[in-house]
Amino acid sequence: MVLASFSIFFGLVLLLWSADRFVEGAAATARHLGMPPLLIGMVVVGFGTSAPEMVVSALAAWQGNPGLALGNAYGSNITNIALILGVTAIISPIAVQSGVLRKELPILAGVTGLAFVLLWDGQVSDSDAWIFLGVFALLMAWTIYEGLRQRSDSLAGEITQELDAQAMPLPRALGWLGVGLVVLIISSRILVWGAVEIAVALGVSDLIIGLTIVAIGTSLPELAASVIAARKGEHDLAIGNIIGSNLFNTLAVVGIAGIIAPFAVPPEVLSRDMSVMGLLTLSLFVLGYGVRGPGRINRLEGSLLLGCFVLYTSYLIWTTFAV
Repeated sequence: MVLASFSIFFGLVLLLWSADRFVEGAAATARHLGMPPLLIGMVVVGFGTSAPEMVVSALAAWQGNPGLALGNAYGSNITNIALILGVTAIISPIAVQSGVLRKELPILAGVTGLAFVLLWDGQVSDSDAWIFLGVFALLMAWTIYEGLRQRSDSLAGEITQELDAQAMPLPRALGWLGVGLVVLIISSRILVWGAVEIAVALGVSDLIIGLTIVAIGTSLPELAASVIAARKGEHDLAIGNIIGSNLFNTLAVVGIAGIIAPFAVPPEVLSRDMSVMGLLTLSLFVLGYGVRGPGRINRLEGSLLLGCFVLYTSYLIWTTFAV
């Protein structure tokens, strides 16, 4: 139990460090290759911060722990909206101004609805996994098209500022990209081992561990990125990280895990976890869209989101140990 707890802590520390190096190296490399700033923000930064979820879930599925993989993906989505956006808005209210992000909100809602439909039969089959990855490929193609077509955007300006502040030569960028990826895989294996051992020791399912400890831990890169961006006034980057991450988790993370090993979906995932995820996603429409001007997630709304996260997590803990 002690060794498993230390493995989770040590794995998370390494995971956060390697994810940060991976994203920095990938973004700098993309800039050296001439990729537009808007595209870097939407693809490299937005999806790159979900690398921990992807690697952890893939390893969990490969090692025969599908509950951990699924819980990590959907738990991270809940954490991203309720905890991360909530904390970020409390620290610095978030203005939603980017036209690109306004287009992505309906897509996120549609993708969440697709996940409900595909998982309704209680399993993630090979065909379900390929559908997830196919939709993800189409989404990536659309994102690349938008990034190349619309080079001037408030998000593009924020990404340019970030890249200028963290400029690095190409050899160093490639080095951080490689080191980050290798350490990311190693730290994920350590984290998965510790999480499984904790689940066995406590007598709970790996789904619960994935929804709580692992989901919160792998979402810390998004928390750091969103809080820092909001404090700098880079509001589109703050919410863009969340939307991009949730799209990646729902499509790519679950899809890759399903390709590695198709698995059954516990009924409580649909009735409890996906329902909460769906409601939180729909809440972004209310919070993110302004009626008479730019949308704004204020401190009160951020507190409500954070309250939802506390209630959801408390309910998970209570139902797990009340038996």
